[in-house]
Amino acid sequence: MKLRGESAIRTLDDYAGSTMERKQPIIGNFNWVTPSTPLSSINLNWRERELPERLRTKHVHRLHPYLGKYVPQLVEIFLRKFEPQTVLDPFCGSGTTLVEANSLGIASVGCDVSSFNCLLSKVKTDKYDVRKLESEIKDILSRTVAEINRAGIRKELVEKEATPFLKQWFSSKALFQMLLYRSFIENYEYSDVLKIILSRSARSARLTTHFDLDFPKKPQTEPYFCHKHQRTCRPTDDALTFLSRYSLDTIKRITEFSKLRTDAPVKVICGDSRKVELPQFDTVVTSPPYVGLIDYHEQHRYAYELLGLPDRKDLEIGAASNGNSKKSRADYVKGIGEVFANVRNSIKDNGVVVIVVHDKDKLFADMASNIGFKTEEVLVRNVNRRTGRRGADFFEQILIWRAA
Repeated sequence: MKLRGESAIRTLDDYAGSTMERKQPIIGNFNWVTPSTPLSSINLNWRERELPERLRTKHVHRLHPYLGKYVPQLVEIFLRKFEPQTVLDPFCGSGTTLVEANSLGIASVGCDVSSFNCLLSKVKTDKYDVRKLESEIKDILSRTVAEINRAGIRKELVEKEATPFLKQWFSSKALFQMLLYRSFIENYEYSDVLKIILSRSARSARLTTHFDLDFPKKPQTEPYFCHKHQRTCRPTDDALTFLSRYSLDTIKRITEFSKLRTDAPVKVICGDSRKVELPQFDTVVTSPPYVGLIDYHEQHRYAYELLGLPDRKDLEIGAASNGNSKKSRADYVKGIGEVFANVRNSIKDNGVVVIVVHDKDKLFADMASNIGFKTEEVLVRNVNRRTGRRGADFFEQILIWRAA
């Protein structure tokens, strides 16, 4: 199977490091990886200057902020190494595996319990008439602006349509703008894209500090000293600025990906990967949730409230709200094990599973053999640069299992 992409190899003349490192092709271009490439020859310990954020968040990968996603280049390497006919991600999250698979012409299936994650994954991988999409995005924005200019802020819309959560976390002005925009969404063919623009705008328009968009604990309603800008800042009271900015950015990113997108099928299943019936596949590339680290529903609570999405947070595996106690870790191992046991039922003979995980507690140590897999290799990756404000080194394990 020939994957999409050129085969030419380029080298870094000024690459600092060992002799092996100096022979590495340019970071971001992994066309040289083939099934015969030894994993031990691939440098996965990328520094910021070698794989800058602009490459890690290329095209639709930054269509919407998402905590806990993994690096697309990592996915690309393993797709090129194992050349699947169909790849599954049972924790598809923001759709990284699905996007990378499609760009290489590989069929993909993603499953996630979060309805927001499924919406985002679908929007990233759908096929669009780009001109029509651009027209719709600009039209709904113009329509929203025109209605605001005509009638001003109508408090009755806020009182009638806003939930208590939305009233707490947004100014009346920003909330009205978003609710008005929302009222027009279903008039358009590409309504799911408009929902993502609205959600992204809502994240930025919340009453919170500029330096704590990831985990705000309470609304910020007064001026504050901003650690990001090193000056006194005020919480925003406007969403229209963000709706405009992200409308243009969405057009740009989807247009960029449309030039790479192939006709390889993408299927997104919204459900519990422990129980859903999965189609047959030959490879898994995934990054499961880490125990006690992130509440995946809560990080997008504003989207659930604005878009009326079904909330299944009680089905999350390893949610931060459950902590990292001995019981929580046992529940996590049980839940993750059930997912991969279900995966084992549908994977082809000799199929391969690639799992990227921060397994500091060795929770995956005996899992493979208990559910019909054998561990072929364990790689350790030093994540030298992470988003957010983490200062210490961070290590991930890459587990490679084979269906026994």
